Amino acid sequence: MSDAPKSPRLSRRALLVGGGLLVVSVGALAGPQLVSMLSAGQRPPLVPDELDSFIAIDRSGAVTAFAGVMDVGHGLTLALRQIVAEELDAPLARVAVVMGDTARTVNQGGASGSGGVQSCGMVLRSIAAEARRLLLERAAARFSVAVGDLTVADAIVSAGKRSVAYGDLVGEGYFNSKLEWNGEIGRRLQSKGQATPKSPSEYRIVGRSAPRDDLAPRVVGDFQYVTDVKVPGMLHGRMIRPPVAGAVPTSVDEASIAHLSSARIVRREGFLGVVAEREWDAIRASRELKVSWSNVESPFPPYDTLYDHIAAAPDVERTVEKSVGDVAAAFSRAARVVEARYEWPFQSHACMGPACAVVEIKNGRATVWTGTQKPHFAAEGVAAALEMPLDKVRAIWALGPGSYGRNDSGDAAIDAAFLAKAVGKPVRVQGMRHEGHGWDPKGPASVHTARAALDRNNRIIAYQILNKGFSRRDIEFNEAKLEHSLAGQLMGLPLLAAPAFSVQDEEYAFPNMELAWATIAPLLDRASPLRTAHLRDPCGPNNNFASESFFDEVALAAGADPIAFRLAHMTDERHMAVLRAAAERARWTPRRRPYRRASGGTLAGRGFAYSRGHGAIVAIIADVEVDARTGRVWPRRFTVAHECGQIINPSGLALCIEGNVVQAASRALFEEVTFDRNAVTSVDWATYPILEMPDAPEAIDIVTLDRPELPPGGAGEPATRPVAAALANAIFDATGVRLRRAPFSPARVLAALSGERRSTSPA
Repeated sequence: MSDAPKSPRLSRRALLVGGGLLVVSVGALAGPQLVSMLSAGQRPPLVPDELDSFIAIDRSGAVTAFAGVMDVGHGLTLALRQIVAEELDAPLARVAVVMGDTARTVNQGGASGSGGVQSCGMVLRSIAAEARRLLLERAAARFSVAVGDLTVADAIVSAGKRSVAYGDLVGEGYFNSKLEWNGEIGRRLQSKGQATPKSPSEYRIVGRSAPRDDLAPRVVGDFQYVTDVKVPGMLHGRMIRPPVAGAVPTSVDEASIAHLSSARIVRREGFLGVVAEREWDAIRASRELKVSWSNVESPFPPYDTLYDHIAAAPDVERTVEKSVGDVAAAFSRAARVVEARYEWPFQSHACMGPACAVVEIKNGRATVWTGTQKPHFAAEGVAAALEMPLDKVRAIWALGPGSYGRNDSGDAAIDAAFLAKAVGKPVRVQGMRHEGHGWDPKGPASVHTARAALDRNNRIIAYQILNKGFSRRDIEFNEAKLEHSLAGQLMGLPLLAAPAFSVQDEEYAFPNMELAWATIAPLLDRASPLRTAHLRDPCGPNNNFASESFFDEVALAAGADPIAFRLAHMTDERHMAVLRAAAERARWTPRRRPYRRASGGTLAGRGFAYSRGHGAIVAIIADVEVDARTGRVWPRRFTVAHECGQIINPSGLALCIEGNVVQAASRALFEEVTFDRNAVTSVDWATYPILEMPDAPEAIDIVTLDRPELPPGGAGEPATRPVAAALANAIFDATGVRLRRAPFSPARVLAALSGERRSTSPA
């Protein structure tokens, strides 16, 4: 056995040249990794149809799973460890996961769409089961018995009194076994062997709570983030953005930073940055460099006209996604029609720190350290920026300061690549607070127009909603193509339009229904601080806020209890069970009008909302207190019923739901990107407030419905979706005032209570 290599930055391919098995001992920490080599043997290539691309076992019996996804705080690492340990019959403590390194993992799509367990987890389940099958075949041959005569426990195979550990069965160090691969990469990747995974009745590890080992290091400051990455000879980079969106530099006065001896300017068309040996010098250079900017017409309308602009703007694309029956005919014979319009703002990812990335070019190869959710795609973008073959670029994921979709981390990686190529040295790009808020991609603003037709028995006979807004994909949800990066657009690359929105996804059985979406042109076609991309549960909160607020309005018009009215328009027992579970847990009492319970200047109410998405069904009841003097809304308690198929780790799921609810409450109550005619103005925590500890709920009561007979659904986003509607309905219950524009800020609540139409959009 050779000595263990010392560097944690060696690629998986490099470690395995000449044979041997890579073994990595790693928890959720991004720190030095223990690497050892075993005896000779030809390692298969890192491709999706090779078992060794996903599972490795060393002579000690330690198991490493290689996942082309990443854990951005939801506990996915632990869930994957449980899945692999279960199928292998290995101790959970002996299973580790390596994530998001393009030299060591195949592309499984990164983190998005709540797909970590749904996609990557199920692939690893199948492959771990196949690894176990192969190990048992080797043990059966060794003992000259049938596979059915063997038992396995804690990675030890037994035949009567004889036993052998997995590590002793590894042999040359590789499985060298082909998998059946569907030819896809990303989230659609499916690879499997001949083995059938266990049935739920056999589980010992999956379905049970296990503690996470990544939390304590964060608390005590030992966790290594992308901002901690340093490489020898590294320069520090800062980007310089225009004061008016759409302007480009026309001249740069290099003499203005001549006193900063190491500072260098990098300029290519609209792309402008500086690098320096010391970070403070790079910051000073970015502030002191004198730049003349082109004169451009102010690109944005007055902020208070945003929603009228959306409503009146011509459609770029319009799609009817759900159409049932004859909606027009049903409305023509309705006994009553209910109508309303709802409005949702631009929202920022508002990560706790701005983006950071490091790019090093060395010996004809490049390495990027990035906090993006999609490092495999980041490698593609960096390769394009450097004009290098993709196989010469390695992306290494390290956790960033936040990750809720396509944030500013993708742009930081591309910026760092261009700077590193220009100066011929490694470059670390670190954003500033005003850049993180001001220039990150945004969740789209939208307007939702809803109509419902009631018959004489107060049943809904027709239902129609149009969701209209800016595309949720003005730029793509990954940075693989330079045209979808801020740098690429500043350099004049052709735009690649990606118009997309979505419709509601609740399971209501209306006899006539039309759900449609439409997108409008961006306010600025390129390099815009309001360019849109995926934000956690893309368009889900927008759409559900409208549809579930509207359902309560229709229930009120029908004189019906909101939950009973929903159940009366549903047929799917699985969905109905979730609604009933929430109502039972919260001890819901029927309400057909606002309760307006008051104590002093505080009004109390509760509201309900339900949704499905990402393979999950969620029902939420929000209990709120509204201060009638200040307009402050305190979401005092949430009751959440959550069903996402099979549950891997109950405690991990509960923590994930809590995170969803708290962030969604922040978005519903506080978060709103503002702008003037020239630029984004919500560029710090004062102008873009978020929920803080005094505003956090007193309790989040969660009831989970486990369905072990079903495949796992997602949990990273579903509980985000119905929170805003539940809060809006609760505020109405407390005050009798319907808020149809988010967020429900104190000023907006006060204005609504005072009857000021400028802050709401009444039907």
